[in-house]
Amino acid sequence: MTQEYKYIIGIDEAGRGPLAGPVSVGVAIVPVDFDWETLPGVGDSKALSEKKRETIFLRALELQQAGQIDYAAILVSANVIDSRGIVIAVKEAMMAALQEIKNRTIFSYTADTVLVKLDGGLVAPPEYTAQETIIKGDSKEKVIGLASIMAKVTRDRYMVEKGGQVEFSEYGFQVHKGYATKAHRAAIAEFGFTPEHRVSYCKNIKML
Repeated sequence: MTQEYKYIIGIDEAGRGPLAGPVSVGVAIVPVDFDWETLPGVGDSKALSEKKRETIFLRALELQQAGQIDYAAILVSANVIDSRGIVIAVKEAMMAALQEIKNRTIFSYTADTVLVKLDGGLVAPPEYTAQETIIKGDSKEKVIGLASIMAKVTRDRYMVEKGGQVEFSEYGFQVHKGYATKAHRAAIAEFGFTPEHRVSYCKNIKML
């Protein structure tokens, strides 16, 4: 007999590769019969405009407040990435996001009543016995796409906020979000590292 699940969980990350800022892991949960027409436009966050991602993010918050979906997006700092590695940082963020959703109890579930869908090389904790890792899952599965959007918008908002602070004013975080643009690399070479920088990712930048 085929297992009947009550909920579907999607998991994705944002910000694995930047030179600065945290990595973000998003976890989204919806009932199996969720009507995606109430949340139009969901897909791969990288393929959407910033404005479209923000629109979906705000609509998702409304649906969360109405008890129709839930999500959590957890940020793990550059310092943790440098000291413990990106794989452990992502794993810890995933665990924290799953726990946050469970603690809120918008949906009461046990690990055997959910189907977990993950993007790329991500793997959920072993108690989630029904899980599927999907290459480019954020463009193939809406629940993963939603997790991707929530993770990216959360991270982007963090970087914009940091970019507006005086101690980071030379780096343009609000523009490039910490990625390795020419301007960002030049700023690191001239002004050095900040607490937001992943020093282990910047080894090939020659300081002036």
